[in-house]
Amino acid sequence: MKILSLAAAALAAAMLLSTTSAHAEDCIAPSADPFDLEEADVVTLYECMEAKMLAGYTKGEDPVAAVYREWAVTATRPAVAGPHGERLLLTFANDVAAEQYLKFEYEGVEMPVGSVLAKESVKLGKEGKARIGPLFIMTKVAAGEADETDNWVYSGVQPNGKPMKFKQAFCHDCHAAFSDQDALAYPLEEVRIGATN
Repeated sequence: MKILSLAAAALAAAMLLSTTSAHAEDCIAPSADPFDLEEADVVTLYECMEAKMLAGYTKGEDPVAAVYREWAVTATRPAVAGPHGERLLLTFANDVAAEQYLKFEYEGVEMPVGSVLAKESVKLGKEGKARIGPLFIMTKVAAGEADETDNWVYSGVQPNGKPMKFKQAFCHDCHAAFSDQDALAYPLEEVRIGATN
């Protein structure tokens, strides 16, 4: 009888430990509404998600996913700008794009060919549980290569590393609203690198 009780106790302890470990891996925000989060909440959530995002995006063979974290980060932390499904977003700019992009200009912007921007995303589910969103990518190509999208090519990587499938117009119809900025939508002003708060 005692042996059975000890075995049952050991099994219960093992189940509790595995449940605790699973919950320890979850990244939970104090609110399911990203607009309600304080700056410290967002920073803590990003620190929890950062390695998971990179591990997910790099499961596939996308060349941008493998290197974008070496690029210039354009904001002090992720933020919700509204588009992209109210996800928390953090944009990285490659060496070709960084100098022009980080000016955050609103008129007469012309990004150099070869500019690539990669935007990480985090979506909050019920009870604030964070989920990895897609890695959104914009690549500036030479004139005539993608005239219908102002010579930007849009792509993306799913959280499992597989490429996203969508029509170019799906992204560009929104980005076209920023035509004076060469279709660029910038991070919120208060989180931009170099912004004075």
